[in-house]
Amino acid sequence: MEIKPIKTEQDYSDALMRLEEIFDAKKGTKEGDELEVLGILIEKYEDENFPIDLPDPIEAIKFRMEQMDYSQNDLAKVIGLKSRASEILNKKRKLSLEMIRNLHSIMKIPTEVLIQAY
Repeated sequence: MEIKPIKTEQDYSDALMRLEEIFDAKKGTKEGDELEVLGILIEKYEDENFPIDLPDPIEAIKFRMEQMDYSQNDLAKVIGLKSRASEILNKKRKLSLEMIRNLHSIMKIPTEVLIQAY
């Protein structure tokens, strides 16, 4: 396949078909290099044409709590008082800058998620 920018749905479809054909190509081979470049082009096209919005900050906290098997008491240790944790989870209180920093450093939630309005 001739490597070229992906500009149309047809280009995208063709690139996906070619990617499937060479998916198991060995690194360092001509097809392996093609696979790497094609993957980058497909990713760029998808990022531009099928963007994924960031999750709601509170839903992200709840999801991460579930992943880490955190209770509301555990969250309270991260952000302050137990009552604050309840208010945050019920969207009755906004996250402060200090809370955002703690959530990011302790629970590894990206700051770009936490700073969104909700």
